[in-house]
Amino acid sequence: MIPFFRRKKPPAATADTTPVVEAPQSDAVVDTTPFEAQVETTPAEAIVETVVEAPFYSQEEAGPVEAAPAAPGKPGWRDRLRNSGFARSFGGLFSRNPKLDDDLLDEIETALLTADVGVSATTLLIESLRKRMKAREFADAQGLLRALRADLIAMLTPVARPLVIDRSAKPFVILTVGVNGVGKTTTIGKLAYRFKAEGRTLMLAAGDTFRAAAVAQLQTWGERNGVAVIAQGQNADAASVAFDALQAAKARGTEVLIADTAGRLHTQQGLMAELGKIKRVLGKIDDTAPHEVLMVIDGTTGQNALSQLRQFNASAGVTGLVVTKLDGTAKGGVVFALAREFGIPIRFAGIGERSEDLRVFDAEAFVDALLPEALGA
Repeated sequence: MIPFFRRKKPPAATADTTPVVEAPQSDAVVDTTPFEAQVETTPAEAIVETVVEAPFYSQEEAGPVEAAPAAPGKPGWRDRLRNSGFARSFGGLFSRNPKLDDDLLDEIETALLTADVGVSATTLLIESLRKRMKAREFADAQGLLRALRADLIAMLTPVARPLVIDRSAKPFVILTVGVNGVGKTTTIGKLAYRFKAEGRTLMLAAGDTFRAAAVAQLQTWGERNGVAVIAQGQNADAASVAFDALQAAKARGTEVLIADTAGRLHTQQGLMAELGKIKRVLGKIDDTAPHEVLMVIDGTTGQNALSQLRQFNASAGVTGLVVTKLDGTAKGGVVFALAREFGIPIRFAGIGERSEDLRVFDAEAFVDALLPEALGA
């Protein structure tokens, strides 16, 4: 359960108290010197002084973060995901009280494929059920349903690993990546809400300098949560923003730094290479940074999510996943395909629009929401 702290609400923000920090623009926009060479000679004192003088909300000053109405649990997940494509695919399958035969397995196989579980994971599940059915392990269709649920949970359990903030890293740097439109910036805002509720100090870096509204969107999230945002202008060097933010976070002793990056298609090799540059520049200040490369995946993407993750993992070394938009038209089955092929930890799931609807991924709660035990009973 997320600890929530009751605190006074923050005063209304004014022009003099906004936590947004505008990092100084340099001559980098006209200088042809490679950025990696520039950062070695940039006077760190100038950047730190500019950032430290800007107002920053402490935990006490930031005021309360409204507590979620209830702890994340099975009822909440089920309410959010009951209309998913996965749930609809299985909705009438067991209610017809079918016989235990190959026709039933064929229907289950079709439902799994339709729900984007993928060929590899579906084949594994169906073959396991077929062997057990022939061994007469199931008395009826409900027994087979229970076995399917158990197999689905077992497939997700190894990847249901929460994000752990290493307290020895000051700051713990989270680099967020993903294609356009997956909800990266919104996810960062929800993470900020979550970390503030846990009493952590944090800072955001507006590294999506390509999309016009991205910087302003992240600044809005910063103001809403009382979190400082390091930003430069549109089309600024994203690596420069990350570099300045990490210096500022170190100067303040900030616990967590979350860096946004531009949404990019996994087929854009130039933009993908930029992620490597950002990682190298962060490493100039802290050779262990980033400590988490968090990829945000749209749950409605389907099997295309596999090729996205494959490319981003090769370019940036993805260490954790956030699957968003699972409350809408998402089929949900892609989560099983990702787990089967990559085994990368799934840290969070987005199951709603509210700040508290970014939940720590729970394998049992997720399967229970998609495929309730009482289905067809």
